This record gives sequence, C-alpha cells and structure tokens, in this order.
Amino acid sequence: MKNRRLLSVFFLCILLAVSVLSPFAAAEEAEEESAPVAMPEIDIPAKASLLIDPETEEILHQDNIHERLYPASLTKIMSTLLVLEAIDSGKLTMDQQVTATSSALDPVPDNASTADLKVGETLSVQDLLYCVMVVSANEACNILAEAVSGSIDAFVDVMNAKAQALGCEDTHFVNTSGLHDDDHYTTAWDMYLITKEAMSHEVFMTIADTSYFTLPATYAADGTQYHKERTLYTTNLLLSSYRGRGYVYTAAHGIKTGTTTPAGNCLISTAEKNDRTLLGVILGADTVTKDDGSTDNQSFSGMIDLFDWGFDNFSRKTIVTPQSFMGELKVSLSEIDHVVVQPAQELERLLPKDLEVEDLTLTEYYPSDTVEAPISKGDVLGQLTISYGDIEYGVVDLLAQDDVAASRLLVFRRDVKDFVSRTEVRIGAVAIVVAIAVILILVKTSGRRRRRYGRGGGYGSYRRNYRGRKRR
Repeated sequence: MKNRRLLSVFFLCILLAVSVLSPFAAAEEAEEESAPVAMPEIDIPAKASLLIDPETEEILHQDNIHERLYPASLTKIMSTLLVLEAIDSGKLTMDQQVTATSSALDPVPDNASTADLKVGETLSVQDLLYCVMVVSANEACNILAEAVSGSIDAFVDVMNAKAQALGCEDTHFVNTSGLHDDDHYTTAWDMYLITKEAMSHEVFMTIADTSYFTLPATYAADGTQYHKERTLYTTNLLLSSYRGRGYVYTAAHGIKTGTTTPAGNCLISTAEKNDRTLLGVILGADTVTKDDGSTDNQSFSGMIDLFDWGFDNFSRKTIVTPQSFMGELKVSLSEIDHVVVQPAQELERLLPKDLEVEDLTLTEYYPSDTVEAPISKGDVLGQLTISYGDIEYGVVDLLAQDDVAASRLLVFRRDVKDFVSRTEVRIGAVAIVVAIAVILILVKTSGRRRRRYGRGGGYGSYRRNYRGRKRR
C-alpha cells in the first residue's frame, strides 16, 4: 500500500513538471520559429549615401538621401545629359567642331579642374564630352553649354527645367560644372534620378567608364598648334590607379567624381557582378589620415564597402510567379460561386541572403469581397503585395484565371431588384398606392351615399308613395 502511494506521488510530480515546463518549451519553440530575420546594415562615413538596383529601383541602403547637399562636379552628369539630348535631336553632332570662347573660359578659376583648353582652340563635341566626364574639365562644360543654348545662363535654365522634369524636388543649379555656390545644391536621390536618365544613353556609359583617352593635337584657325596629342586620365580611382593607388575595383563602371571643400568628396558609380548591377551615390565624404600616415578618400573606400556589402548580403530571388500563388474571390450573378486569381507576372527582387521567400508576407487586396459575373480570363480583380515587416518588395495585379459566365435569371433578378430599389421608383410606387387608396375610398364613399339616398329612400320617395286616406 505504501509503495502504491509513493508511486502515485512520483507520477504526480512528473505530471506537474511536464505541465509547468511544457509552456516554456512551447514558448521557446514559438519564439525560435517567429524570430525575425536580421536585415543587413552598413554605416558609410559620408553626409549621404545610397545603394540601389537601377533596374528595379530597389533601395538596399539609404542614408540622408533627401538632404540638400553640394554636388561639386557630379553636376557635370546633368550637363553631359543635355548635350547628348541635343545630339539626339540633331542640334549637334559628335564630330561637330566647337571653338572655345573667352566667355566660356573666363568664369573658371585658376585652381579649378580643367583640360587646359585655350581661347580659340577647336575640339569636337565628342572630345569635349570626354574632357567633361573623364578629367572633369570645367571649361569644357561651358564650351558645350554655349554650343547647345547660346549662353551659359540659358543652358543653366535648361538644366533646372530638366531636373524638375525628372522629378528632382531638391535640386537647383547655378552653373554647368559644380563650382561652389551656396545656391547650387542637390540630393543623393535627385542625383540618382539624373544619372539614371543619363545612363539611358548608351554612349554616356561608354564615356563615363573610360579610364583614359587620347586628346588629339589642337590648332587655331590660322594653323597655330595649341597642344600636341596627349593622354588624359580619369579622376575616378575605382577605374584607374594613375592618380592614386589602393581603390581600383574591377567590377566598377563609371561614373563621376566631384570634390570641393564645402562639398567634400562625392562619387557616383555602378558595379556589375553575376549579372547584377548596383548603383551607388556618396555625397560629403572626407579624406582622413590613417595611423600609418597614409590618407583615405572615403568616397572611394566607402563606395567599395557599399558594393561589397550589397553583393555579399543580397541575392536575386523569384518572390512570386503565376504558379506560386492562387487565391479565390467570391462571384455573384453566376452559377459558379468563386473565381481563381493568380499573379499577372513573375516578380524578382534582391533579398537579404538569409531571408527566404517563405518568410515574406503576401497580402491580397480586392475592391470588394465579391465580384459580379460575367468575368473574362485575364481581368484584373485585385492586387497582391509582397512584403517583409515594413519593407515592401513589390505589388502585382491579380488576374482571373478563367471565364465566368453570368446567369440570365440571376442578372434579371438583380436588375429588377436594382430597379425597385431606386428612390424615384419607390416614390412612384408609393404615389400609385396612395392614388389607388384614394380612389377606393372615393368609390366606397359614393356607394354609401347612393344606398342612403337612392330608390326607396329619402323624403321625396316617401311623399310619392304616401297615398293617405280617401275623403268620403
């Protein structure tokens, strides 16, 4: 008996332990299953920085991208864009010869970046574009501006108009080259918009990705030689070590550097790896002295870190296909009570490598809970949003997978119901009912009067029927 009691107590203790510990184990398991994926982060030492996929406009990193800052020579991307548009329109040609004027060269300070062009020197439009983008020649911008618009001021007006047309809400240009002016500013995001538009011109990237080029000998109209043939090297240390070592990035392509004391070091570049392209923007980076006495231009080192971070931490994945998701939507006015919907197209996005497609949240949206027949295959019935936490990765239309025919009887009932429910119809029906009621009342009242005063009744009838007593 005693052993049975001990055994009962033993099993009771086990049950209590299981009941107490199991909730903690379940909670720990649930916490482990629902633990969010750690999103990759990076800190770039600059006033503003941006890393984006220019094809899909997926932003992988952003910091102060809408803060107004000085762009320095990144301005030359806009100047080059307008020249390329003038070529496309037939206003200029690449081989057209343009002569440098004093009005183009005089505004350029002695300490500014130039190609050492002289008044009267003649170059082709193409050579001037290489001077602008490769060696960041300020005077070449002004020479091209006069060729396009007749004057520098008129060209700057076109620059600002183009910026507005591209959706740049925080950009204002004062000159063609980026020489400092307090009223000459932009943002990392606006510079991305301008650069993306410039990249739509194939020749732009050809020029921007050039590490060096040979400028042919130049002459004045009287045959006097200004310069012998010479080779000019890019200011972009991601492309060439000619001007500085330690920054060459083999995956880099273009685009433009910019440096002034107020602006700091600025850089826009692209990089390609494994069929993926990333575009980076850095504004306001410093040049710092390291412990060993060497210097570090943080626009270049920061861009390298930004590209490595983007390529190492993100991969392109298919997040939804027409076959991977199927939903249902209720249908009215048909013998079929629902229609199957599926995404309109396949959607790929750059996701953190640790984030699986199964971790994403798929949210359906329909204008109403029920859709009326008839429905044609391919009709847009709703939208599917793909997200993770606060990050939205895309929105695709949801299309009807099949045709759904309407029922004539159900449509007729619906039409009758809709007709009857109209306010004017209801008012008319009430008026008819009231009119019928009034007519019935009048008819009934008239009948009563005839029965009371008609044949066999009334004073006149009584007099006619009274015979009285005959007098003898």
